[in-house]
Amino acid sequence: LIVMSLALSPLHAISPLDGRYWTQLSPLSQYFSEFSLIKYRVLVEIEYFIALVPVIPQLTNFGSDSNGNNNKQDEAYAKLRSVYENFSDADAMKVKEIEKVTNHDVKAVEYFLREVFASNGWTSFQEFIHFGLTSQDINNTSIPLSLKHAIDRSYLPTLKRDVYAPLRKMAEEWKDVPMLARTHGQPATPTTLGKELMVFIERLNNQITLLSNIPYAAKFGGATGNFNAHHVAYPDIDWPSFGDKFVNKDLGLQRMQFTTQIEHYDYIAALLDNVKRINTILTDFSRDVWTYISLEYFHQKVIKNEVGSSAMPHKVNPIDFENAEGNFGLANALCEHLASKLPISRLQRDLTDSTVLRNLGVPFAHTILAFRSLARGMGKLLINKDKISSDLDNNWAVVSEAIQTILRRECYPNPYDALKQLTRTGGEGTKITEAILTEFISGLNVPSAVKEELSRLTPFNYLGVMPDFNTIPDLSKS
Repeated sequence: LIVMSLALSPLHAISPLDGRYWTQLSPLSQYFSEFSLIKYRVLVEIEYFIALVPVIPQLTNFGSDSNGNNNKQDEAYAKLRSVYENFSDADAMKVKEIEKVTNHDVKAVEYFLREVFASNGWTSFQEFIHFGLTSQDINNTSIPLSLKHAIDRSYLPTLKRDVYAPLRKMAEEWKDVPMLARTHGQPATPTTLGKELMVFIERLNNQITLLSNIPYAAKFGGATGNFNAHHVAYPDIDWPSFGDKFVNKDLGLQRMQFTTQIEHYDYIAALLDNVKRINTILTDFSRDVWTYISLEYFHQKVIKNEVGSSAMPHKVNPIDFENAEGNFGLANALCEHLASKLPISRLQRDLTDSTVLRNLGVPFAHTILAFRSLARGMGKLLINKDKISSDLDNNWAVVSEAIQTILRRECYPNPYDALKQLTRTGGEGTKITEAILTEFISGLNVPSAVKEELSRLTPFNYLGVMPDFNTIPDLSKS
């Protein structure tokens, strides 16, 4: 009992996902835990049996009353489905106890369901549980189904709510705030803060759209994918069509037509690569915001009683963006391994996918943690418009691009070289100011109208043109 209590305590969890961060991540256990894997296997086995009832002669009387009428079939189906709909910890533990004897996790599910059938008076139908199937027909349907549910019910809603929506709100709010751009870390042509945030919104839109179009592939075809056992028992049934209907319509997945004993995992790899790209985009965002904070473009709200440094009382560190970056890195390392390993299996099957797939939820857990960190970080940001304006006012040299371009339009001789000489050969410590540019413009041999045009240029209005933000659909509303 002492050992068990230690094992269940967050203080003794090997992974911080099940310890320190458990309260943030517990909803994911509905899709990626041992409990959930057993539950989804039970679901697939039951739905498969129900799909068999109309096509197997020996199952014609399933759900019939004592007179052979099928008027209780729907009631029997509902009772069967209630097994996975109300699946409990006690049920899962019963499966695990059976597994101690079978040393086979999927067979343990079959034996568990045999007990369910026996307790409901369906003993004569027991042999059609798991009929003609191999373990991977169950694993390669239950796992993509749980993954689909995790993406649709947890991952995408969290991404849109915690990251996308507040990021888009900031972009809209600060769309007209002029800001000094930096290329190679050096002052560059001005932009706006909102536009720079919309860069990340567009990138996220592209990747979320791609992610939403990746099929959830499944393998369902017997020991080596050819319905051998099914066909030899019932040669007159079109088993590939049956498999397509069961997987595609009943489960909402996409059955692969040509498989070995296992699914190819190519689409799972594509999904993981896509998740990795989204994480990479948000790592880029985290580093940019971290840099803006260091430039004092953002302040952070001070949280009462929160400690920034054990030694320096004044510190308010950008820890949320750093934590996000760290978790995105861990998630991407795991996504990389899963995506490169899973599609490879010796001949018709080896077991290397099994232990790897049990970790499928880990990169998603680190990703969700990173989303939550970004949400906290963005919630603390306070724009420092004075500092942003000050940096623009201290960098009038960035207007030189505009000046030389207008002079080119006017066919002024060698305008680029003239501006280069002005902005780069003033001597150490010399800074291009508004006054220096005004003097330069006044000395140009151009019409007065052009001089007036050049004189109106400032780092605050040399912002180019910006696309309508509404051209990028707001995915937080979908």
